[in-house]
Amino acid sequence: MPNQLVTMREALKQAIDEEMERDPTVFIMGEEVAEYNGAYKVTKGMLDKWGPTRVIDTPIAELGFAGLGIGAAMTGLRPIVEFMSFNFSFVAFDQLISNAIKMYYMSGNRFKVPIVFRGPNGAAAQVSSQHSHCVEAIYGNFPGLIILAPSNPYDAKGLLKSAVRNNNPVLFLENELSYNDKMEIPTEEYLVPIGKAKVVRAGTHVTLVSHSRMVQLCGSAAEELAKKGISVEVIDLRTVKPLDIATVTESVKKTHACVLVEEGHIFSGICAEVGFQIMEHCFDYLDAPLVRVCQRETPMPYSKALEKETMPTKERIIAAIEQVLA
Repeated sequence: MPNQLVTMREALKQAIDEEMERDPTVFIMGEEVAEYNGAYKVTKGMLDKWGPTRVIDTPIAELGFAGLGIGAAMTGLRPIVEFMSFNFSFVAFDQLISNAIKMYYMSGNRFKVPIVFRGPNGAAAQVSSQHSHCVEAIYGNFPGLIILAPSNPYDAKGLLKSAVRNNNPVLFLENELSYNDKMEIPTEEYLVPIGKAKVVRAGTHVTLVSHSRMVQLCGSAAEELAKKGISVEVIDLRTVKPLDIATVTESVKKTHACVLVEEGHIFSGICAEVGFQIMEHCFDYLDAPLVRVCQRETPMPYSKALEKETMPTKERIIAAIEQVLA
């Protein structure tokens, strides 16, 4: 199968374009997705190709256009709703929680809500605290929602296509700092299954579990530790919810040690949930306590130096692995 070298934003655009070609009920809406070609150029050229009925600019009113998308999904369409930042999804919180993820249950299975909410999640470069929040732990608390967080262009395209075809509401979490990441992906159509983690690097001494942009940091840490003879197995969750705990526990039972990494805060975070499930399934296999590497418990500073100190780093990940193996 021939490959093509594409950026993350191009992979996302291909997924949207292919699904709109495949299914006339798919459309995209959000702030600046049409005339401006998208805040991050994911929808560049799509207005010219598909027209204003399928590529729709919205007002700066997340509560309103999220509700519009949910209503469209309930009546037979498959909307893709772009949030310019997932921090702005908090404005639409009531629509997402009270309507999107509960409607199928509350209607006695009469109304499906096949909708994808996508956009950048987490920190970019010096955008301060109101534009840097990781939302997966917040939304992960609510049943009825699928949460996807790809770390590379291949998974981003395949997971987004799967998300559009799913009959449940999906949060598709991207990252602004990853949009220029490049990778070879197939030119032919493919899907990545929802709910399946991936072992991106095999190892024998310790398991390193992460998702989204932090997977790249984990890979860098593993490469550096390999020079010291430490073999690190890196697992990319890809799907935060539903969680593929089977792949994680299989690895931990082999390595007997685990470090968990996420960009979000440590209290009530994704690492806390994954860690507890590891304890449930693998307690007798662990040779050392689990260690988490997360964002420090503070709103994100604007200062570049303080921002670096707040976020997980390769050095902090390496220190955590050495602590577990000591």
